[in-house]
Amino acid sequence: MSLKMKRLCLVFYAFGLLGVPLFAQQELQYTQFMFNKMAYNPGYAGSFESPTLIAVYRQQWMGIEGAPNVQAISYNQPLLNNRVGVGGNLVRASFGITRTMTFDVAYCYRVPMRRGYLGIGLQASLRHLYQDWTDDRLITSRPDDPAVPLEPKTKLVPNFGFGLFYTGPHWFAGIAAPRLVSNNIDFAENGGVLSREAQHINGMVGVAFNVADDIEFTPQVLIKYVSNAPVDADVNMSIMVKRKFYGGLTYRTGGESNGAGESIDALAGMQVTENLFFCLSYDIGLTQLRKFNNGSIEATARWWFNPPEGEEIINPRNW
Repeated sequence: MSLKMKRLCLVFYAFGLLGVPLFAQQELQYTQFMFNKMAYNPGYAGSFESPTLIAVYRQQWMGIEGAPNVQAISYNQPLLNNRVGVGGNLVRASFGITRTMTFDVAYCYRVPMRRGYLGIGLQASLRHLYQDWTDDRLITSRPDDPAVPLEPKTKLVPNFGFGLFYTGPHWFAGIAAPRLVSNNIDFAENGGVLSREAQHINGMVGVAFNVADDIEFTPQVLIKYVSNAPVDADVNMSIMVKRKFYGGLTYRTGGESNGAGESIDALAGMQVTENLFFCLSYDIGLTQLRKFNNGSIEATARWWFNPPEGEEIINPRNW
């Protein structure tokens, strides 16, 4: 990639949070959403019987300078005989000259149903935004533009949200709005408000089938909606063999208006020990941006503190 293209990408990311109204997906996306449901829905907290710790690393659009890079840690556990769930997420993301640090905590009250639980979750979050406008890689045709800050800028924005999540013996479904407040996230110095946090609605559903001895098949879908923006969806098909070896394929819609979608993603994982699960994924882009990058990678490590013992569980919430 040429230096000019790299710099253009940096400017694009910078002005994505500063200079234009945002009518698109702002929240981070994860290819391995099935292992990281707390990132999308606080109603998931406590859905699995073991306290669970998850670590995620994602490098998007490898080869493009300033492309999104994410590190995340998530924890959740049930309490009071599975009637309550608690959890939290800590996420660091960088793209271009922008860095964000987001911390959120979730409380979930779990209502017993006939064949499962309905989790009613509340979430409180705090996000720190930082933009380094002194970065020497930035270029501008108007150095005196009042919309462009002359020094690094920071901002702290609180928010709150809610979610519903149902888990049954063989299927799950959930809907959530993790951030309800349209906070001003603009760093412009001209007095106008050009950028705000958009309200995202996340919906997910999945069902597990025991298609053969020791082989479980799970189709699942994550839908992400923002007002005045196209609906994005991740459609995943995965298998688990002997509750040890995992493989999956995901098709992600969205991207450009050419109808091809955004990416096709391959996933491979393994239950390394009774406690530790590890998964890698690779995204193959379908948009015009694929000409300038080498795809996206993501790694997830999950630790069960009290893994299930001596049970034949067919339940998508375990994955």
